[in-house]
Amino acid sequence: MKSLMKKMMLTAALVASPLMASADAHGDDLTYILVSHAPDSDTWWNTIKNGIALAGDQVGVSVEYRNPPTGDIADMARIIEQAAASSPDGIITTLADFDVLQGPITAAVDQGIDVIIMNTGTPEQAREVGALMYVGQPEYDAGFAAGQRAAGEGVTKFLCVNHAIQQPTVGERCRGYADGLGIELGDAMMDSGTDPAEIKNKVLAYLSANPDVDGILTLGPVSADPTIAALQENGMAGDIHFGTFDLGEEIVKGIKDGTINWGIDQQPFLQAYMPVVILANWDRYGVLPGNNINSGPGFVTKDGLAKVEEFAGEFR
Repeated sequence: MKSLMKKMMLTAALVASPLMASADAHGDDLTYILVSHAPDSDTWWNTIKNGIALAGDQVGVSVEYRNPPTGDIADMARIIEQAAASSPDGIITTLADFDVLQGPITAAVDQGIDVIIMNTGTPEQAREVGALMYVGQPEYDAGFAAGQRAAGEGVTKFLCVNHAIQQPTVGERCRGYADGLGIELGDAMMDSGTDPAEIKNKVLAYLSANPDVDGILTLGPVSADPTIAALQENGMAGDIHFGTFDLGEEIVKGIKDGTINWGIDQQPFLQAYMPVVILANWDRYGVLPGNNINSGPGFVTKDGLAKVEEFAGEFR
């Protein structure tokens, strides 16, 4: 843990060198609110919470995490409005649905609140709503890279298990994957919902009806964990190519035992940690990175699991 803390402090120092030494001298009582689209049931976001908490402690600012309990985007829009009404020094937010969220985000910017878009959305959308910058993984590009890799590993027909069909940017992962494979997406993207039992049954039914499917892509632990259970039940674990976005305890176990070929790590810790550090530097010293920050994609295989296992669900 001490080693990790040193690395994180070095990262912060690289963004703006005087921050750690002079944090108490400028910009006291800074408050930042991170608003995500994640439902309470999605434990993947615990890493996000840890990221803003550690950054807040290190740079001496107050941070708060807010989200719609069920993942409802309209509810998220209201949360952004409520966050802006409290007049924080900055808002860090996902942009899961541009059409729904552009209004409240733009209104916050017009109010004079600095905004950084993280995790979902695009650098172009971040500019359009007036945000300072974007920190995250380009979803289509990550999906395309995954598709190219899967094609090289022999996948010819696939199922993409989408547990967040209501969030258009997440679906870009499936579209990019299909393009990377060089095949039509068609009906290969499944609206799985978020209930684990329902996801497992839908995957089992799809594979039974489409025995020529030789590859599966899941979009995070919510869909990956029940898919692992489905493959264990029908005896296909380790025999069908399985790639997934994001990491989690069961995903790490799946990579380790050969059920999953690889996980795509978008480094959510950095998606939360970096915006807090950047906003603090901006408020205190008026310095800002000149480019958006791509936190991923990076492929995690069995060979690179040591550090991931150590910090899975906490910082990875």
